[in-house]
Amino acid sequence: EIIKPGTMYRDLGAKIQDYAESKGFKLATAFAGHGVGKLFHGPPTIPHHKKNKAVGIMKKGHIFTVEPMLVAGTRGKEKMWPDDWTAVAITGQRSAQFEHTFLVTDTGFEVLTARPGDPTDRMPPFDAKRYQC
Repeated sequence: EIIKPGTMYRDLGAKIQDYAESKGFKLATAFAGHGVGKLFHGPPTIPHHKKNKAVGIMKKGHIFTVEPMLVAGTRGKEKMWPDDWTAVAITGQRSAQFEHTFLVTDTGFEVLTARPGDPTDRMPPFDAKRYQC
C-alpha cells in the first residue's frame, strides 16, 4: 500500500521497521535497498528503518529493491565475515536477508522478482514447504 507514486522513499523504512518489530525481529541498519537502472546498485538508497535520510519520491517507472536483514533477538547489529560477503548478527542470533525488486506503476507496484505463478501486485505469500531442502 505504501509503494506508489508520490510516496517518499524515507517513509518506506518506517513501515518495514514497524512490520519487522511486530513479528519480533530487529533490523540490521547497515543494509539498504537501492535503485535499479543504468547502474544495478544505483540511487536512490532505500534504508529499511525509521528516522532515515533517504531522498526522493517514488514515481511511475522507478525500479528499486527492498532487502532488509532481519535479526532475532533484541539487537539488530551485524558484522561481516572475512569473505566481505557474509553478514551475521553480532549477538550470534539467527538472521536472514531477502531481496525483492519493485516497479512503481500508475497506481501501486509490480513485484518483478515474484516466482512464476505468484501474484505480482502484492508480496508473495510465505510457504515454508517451498523453501525446505
